[in-house]
Amino acid sequence: MQQRPRAKLSDVARDAGVSPATVSRAIAQPELLAAETLARVRASAQRLGYLPDGAARALASGRSMTIGAIVPTLDSAIFARALQAMQATLAQAGYLLLVASHESIPAAETQAVRALLGRGVDGLMLVGAERAQETADLLRGAGIPIVLTWCGDGRFSSVTIDNALAGRLAAQHLIDLGHRRIGMITGHLPFNDRQRARLAGARAALTEAGLSLPDHLVTEQALSLAGGRAGCATLLELDDRPTALIGGVDLIAIGCIEEGHARGMDVPRHLSVVGIDGLEMSAHISPSLTTVHVPTVRIGQSAATKLMALIRRDAVEPDTRLPVELVVRRSTVAFHRPAARDSAAPQPVTTA
Repeated sequence: MQQRPRAKLSDVARDAGVSPATVSRAIAQPELLAAETLARVRASAQRLGYLPDGAARALASGRSMTIGAIVPTLDSAIFARALQAMQATLAQAGYLLLVASHESIPAAETQAVRALLGRGVDGLMLVGAERAQETADLLRGAGIPIVLTWCGDGRFSSVTIDNALAGRLAAQHLIDLGHRRIGMITGHLPFNDRQRARLAGARAALTEAGLSLPDHLVTEQALSLAGGRAGCATLLELDDRPTALIGGVDLIAIGCIEEGHARGMDVPRHLSVVGIDGLEMSAHISPSLTTVHVPTVRIGQSAATKLMALIRRDAVEPDTRLPVELVVRRSTVAFHRPAARDSAAPQPVTTA
């Protein structure tokens, strides 16, 4: 089969009944064209199968029409949802999202920043505010919009949540249910300001209630189901084992529930569990997980919208703070001191 010659910009102009300059403007600066003209040019381009040359487009507009996003891991439903929301929002404006991960290794994040800047991205999204000095220097000298997510630092635009409040809400819920020995399983704290803030928030709530969260009731684990099970096992082996646990993320909390079940415990009668994130699966496990909901999709959408606004040099608020909220389900109940016949497991009881 004979291959059809590749359509040129002049072919699109002729088909749409406009000048080649108008077609160029439709590609590089579509916001400058009338909606009817832009629609006609795009219809002709689609009909002819025209694909603009990326290098030429970047030269003409000063933009590559690509945005970079660097996340701690791609093996995460939380970051996957945020990236999907970013991609959908950016695609509507003709941007392509380039994604990299660093597995919580500072040097790997530095390398990812260098690689994406080298590809000429028009803006960058990163997670958290803590990073190596070399990376921070690269970002300050990049000359493109930077948006931090989940945590900000005031140096760059950001889309954040109050991670300390998330930890506080989780702890306060358990305190209100009468729990006094509360443990927490976090992710690894170095290079993770989100987990540190959640731990600090939980500790603050306990301190205000005249309680404490000592180091032996906190364990750092991988942000995974296995990490949740391992952390839960560690805390349940203590002589003064907790009657309730907070997972620094939902996956950890779900792992706690699974470990409790594996030990023959009735969750929440013997152990109440709270997570932080609001994963979809958390509503469908048994028992359904009480969690602090984080608006992950809105984080991705807002980061994309803010980056495009900054590229256009529009005025934006420095930090967009999104709300978190407690969602009470069936994995937590009120605590009371166990009867002697059931001393093997500290047991809360469900109230009517």
